[in-house]
Amino acid sequence: MYRNDKPDMEQLFYDSGLRFSCVRCSACCRYDSGFVFLSQQDIFRLADECNMDYNQFEQAFCRWVPAGEGERLSLKEKSNYDCIFWKDGCTVYRARPLQCRTFPFWESILCSAQAWEAAGSGCPGINAGALHSCDEVEEYVRKREAEPLLERVI
Repeated sequence: MYRNDKPDMEQLFYDSGLRFSCVRCSACCRYDSGFVFLSQQDIFRLADECNMDYNQFEQAFCRWVPAGEGERLSLKEKSNYDCIFWKDGCTVYRARPLQCRTFPFWESILCSAQAWEAAGSGCPGINAGALHSCDEVEEYVRKREAEPLLERVI
């Protein structure tokens, strides 16, 4: 996946960088059902932001959802599928989960130029705004690897 993982002759579609600037349209936070998977560090940041302890935060704002052989911890959604923390914008923006902070630089979107373009069809910030170098893009992926998601076997 990383440039260093590819043979010298093979290039990644984002070797020259990718353009992205969040326009705070909230399209990724609202309207559609989805999961915001959390790491332990996410919970600590969010709990602190909400003036709660870890367990209180997990009980109030999280749910376990099926994933592979077990479950992953995710933020709850409102009945209209908005993120639990969306109210005229993100109410926990400074402490938002890593999944939110690293969008759209996710492995599932960076796997091909087609996946990147498909993600751009629903996000006006993709292919617009600031140019992020290949190294910057890969640093976002490394951040996720350094903060594993909370999972449990059922």
